[in-house]
Amino acid sequence: MRSFFPAESCKEAHPNALNPQSWLHIERGKLPKLSSHPSSASIESLIKVPQPAILPFFKPVDYVEVLARIHEELESCPPQERSNLFLLQYQVFRGLGEVKLMRRSLQGAWQRAHTVHEKIIFGAWLKYEKQEEELMADLLAACGKCAKEFAPVDIAFHLPFDVNASSEGRTTNENRISQNVTFTIGSEKIVCDRQKISELSAPFHAMLKGHFSESLSETIDLSENNISPSGMKAISDFSLNGSLIEVPPNLLLEILVFANKYCCERLKDACDRRLASLVSSKEDAVELMEYALDEHSSVLAASCLQVLLRDLPNCMNDNRVVEIFVHANKQQLEVMVGPGIFALFCFLSEVSMNLNSSSDTTAHFLERLVEFAENGKQRLLALHQLGCVRLLRKEYDEARCLFEGAVNAGHMYSVAGLARLDYIKGDKLLSYGQLSSVISSVTSLGWMYQERSLYCDGDKRWEDLEKASNLDPTLIYPYMYRAATLMRTQNAHAALAEINRILGFKLSLECLEIRFFIHLSLEDYKAALCDVQTILTLRSDYRMFEGRVAASQLCTLVREHVERWTTADCWARLYDCWSAVDDIGSLSVIYQMLESDAAKGILYFRQSLLLLRLNCPEAAMRSLLLARQHASSEHERLVYEGWILYDTGHYEEGLQKAEESIDIKRSFEAFFLKAYALADSSIDPSCSPTVISLLEDALKCPSDNLRKGKQSR
Repeated sequence: MRSFFPAESCKEAHPNALNPQSWLHIERGKLPKLSSHPSSASIESLIKVPQPAILPFFKPVDYVEVLARIHEELESCPPQERSNLFLLQYQVFRGLGEVKLMRRSLQGAWQRAHTVHEKIIFGAWLKYEKQEEELMADLLAACGKCAKEFAPVDIAFHLPFDVNASSEGRTTNENRISQNVTFTIGSEKIVCDRQKISELSAPFHAMLKGHFSESLSETIDLSENNISPSGMKAISDFSLNGSLIEVPPNLLLEILVFANKYCCERLKDACDRRLASLVSSKEDAVELMEYALDEHSSVLAASCLQVLLRDLPNCMNDNRVVEIFVHANKQQLEVMVGPGIFALFCFLSEVSMNLNSSSDTTAHFLERLVEFAENGKQRLLALHQLGCVRLLRKEYDEARCLFEGAVNAGHMYSVAGLARLDYIKGDKLLSYGQLSSVISSVTSLGWMYQERSLYCDGDKRWEDLEKASNLDPTLIYPYMYRAATLMRTQNAHAALAEINRILGFKLSLECLEIRFFIHLSLEDYKAALCDVQTILTLRSDYRMFEGRVAASQLCTLVREHVERWTTADCWARLYDCWSAVDDIGSLSVIYQMLESDAAKGILYFRQSLLLLRLNCPEAAMRSLLLARQHASSEHERLVYEGWILYDTGHYEEGLQKAEESIDIKRSFEAFFLKAYALADSSIDPSCSPTVISLLEDALKCPSDNLRKGKQSR
């Protein structure tokens, strides 16, 4: 969501050229020429800082108050309300960027789901959020561990048949002429047991054993009732043995429609469950969902829903799937998902936003989210998210109405969207006034001053950005703006010091990119190489110059101005960086070493440690998986597998891997893993001495002296 709302300032004309060769003093032709006037470019003019995004998140003024209220309500609310409270908690943590806490909230929603539909939604959501665990499915299976939320729900078990389909006690006509009745369909005749058929539904009972003329007839014509002879024969067999197990799918659909038409609830339920058991692919789900919704077949609809949701995000590319959710009316959605309609569209809209925030699909899903919001908190979230999408799509009038609705519902952050709209209209003073009003009326937060800074200039802007950094040091825009401003005044060293303030505690690709350019301006190519190699460690496909040049190309260009290191030089440099807790420097050295024939397992492991310390869990997991893939020994592989399990919350399994590794060879890494896994898998304080003893054992083992990273865990 980093580029969710591209700033208007990004539309400024770029310099006439983008020609890194002119800075690096190397031969021409290694980078495609992007302009016919390459000489007019300068590094300073290429440092562009887009306006901060209007994030489509729930951002309350007082996070503590909101989270405390949710916690209190979770302890006292009825069971059917708990999953929605966990969903709200998830949205709060999402606004804070707390990935682990977000997943914990989803886990809570899944565990406390009141209906099978909620179980399906939150199980699929967890599967989507934990896609990286699919890469370690073999490891989990080998440990006898399978994430329960990843397993399909037994829908038929959770939706038992509870309709009394018996005809007992109904008025009957005892003067029937035969125990059998013959149904004619075209030229074919199907002989059925009159009593058994009459028990299928009240209409059949009235027709065959009531006071209708058919109760006295031996032959009844069903040719105009859309049932084939084969279908009627299957219904006759069901009336005798209660089974549809041998009936082919095409006949099941025919019987389902017939059973629904004649209120044969027991037959419909059997058909519903049999069809549901046959849904195994997206194609099955798409084809059968229409029948399920038209015939109000809840088991079949839920089974189709489960298959589609578990295939996200892939099935989002199928227009047939999107249309099912977009065009279903409320009654059909209730058949499909019971009371979980809001949760469903919350999930779908998040997946769609991650794929393409400005797509029609995203807008349609968010429209439905607004439509099915059940309370104030849900409504303000839905309005704000749809407002962000309308803003991105330049549908400004619609965006204004939505942001106003969100503000009126109590979402103060949506004022930022209104201010941005006024600025686009050219009313900068009104935008400034709106933010000033917010600042004076509630507890000030960093984003308020950051937003207001966009609508003033000079010292006022600088002061607002300083205030924003003081209130929320994690906001990256103020540092980027100040660094860019200092670069424009030819004060590169001050710009470097400014951008280092944020990179000292928060790793940001955008900030690394700015620092890369600053180092280029200072002709410090070694430092510039360090930055671009760190960028590539985090995202190998990253593009710079607002996406116009691959970072890997610039890495190649800069490297020609840096002396090549030997393997010994790399290890020495890595030791120095690690000892100085220079994590970015360490990542750069490891990136370079991985390009050689060095032992890659241990290097990927070190890389994962650094990335965890820099709060990059997804990149760290990728490195751990690569470490496992390149392990040079059995005991080393077991350690990496243990950390993979530990970092995904499988502490007991991680502990088991550590013990297996120690049985093969005592190592610092294995003892350290065991200490961590034991500490997190047990809440018993009596295990503390054991943990300390394990750490002491770790220190006695041979080491490569790069222990600081391990201790950071």
